[in-house]
Amino acid sequence: MSYGTIHVFEGYLAGFRRNWRATLLTSFGLPILTLLGIGLGVGKYLTTRFDDVPYVEWIVPGLIAATAMNLAVSNSTWPVLAKHSWTGTYRTQISAPLRVRDVLAGHLAFVLFRVLISCLALLAVAATFGAIASPSALVAVPVTLLLALAFAAPTFAFSATVRSEIYFSALTRFVIMPMSLFAGVFFPVALLPEALRWLAAISPLSSGINVIRSAMQHVATPWPVFVHLGYLAAWAAAGWVLAHRRFRRRLIR
Repeated sequence: MSYGTIHVFEGYLAGFRRNWRATLLTSFGLPILTLLGIGLGVGKYLTTRFDDVPYVEWIVPGLIAATAMNLAVSNSTWPVLAKHSWTGTYRTQISAPLRVRDVLAGHLAFVLFRVLISCLALLAVAATFGAIASPSALVAVPVTLLLALAFAAPTFAFSATVRSEIYFSALTRFVIMPMSLFAGVFFPVALLPEALRWLAAISPLSSGINVIRSAMQHVATPWPVFVHLGYLAAWAAAGWVLAHRRFRRRLIR
């Protein structure tokens, strides 16, 4: 990580220290309420065990992955468009001795930081309620960050391309929300019709859930773990290349 990237990241941290209370509901409250309401509440009435574990334990990997996805996307849409089109933050940064890659990497690092603290909080709450059976659950942390980058980097590229926030509603309704419902967060993908199972299998969220669930509950993954990780890394790398290209086009004319 270059000094320029570190300085950009520190700038976002300084702002976060002043405004972190405003993020409590979306970053911590909603995922924790979902765990308590669905994992414990609904799980209390489910007699079927999922992958031979209680439902409240089974749902935790999916919630961690979904939280990472939602935070990565929400922090890579309006904030990125605002800094390009409304506040001019990126252009101000690039006028300093910073490169485009510093501006992009510093902001991406801050998004991953937001994901990290939220997912650690969710793990802590899950452990408090006995929904985590093994310390190997910590292996899920780096996988969660890779999953977040697989969503954040392409979303940065998308946000640097569009000129209006109206496109973000379409992204949420037609991509993120269906992925949350059908990628194995709340119920096994095997229960879906075959056509939907194929769609779920090619989603980055599904790969992230499979690896996190394997790390936390020692269950087999549909593909070898390295294939799932490579798939997420490919999304992250392609997203970085596209985002860097779009940032250069908008910031250097």
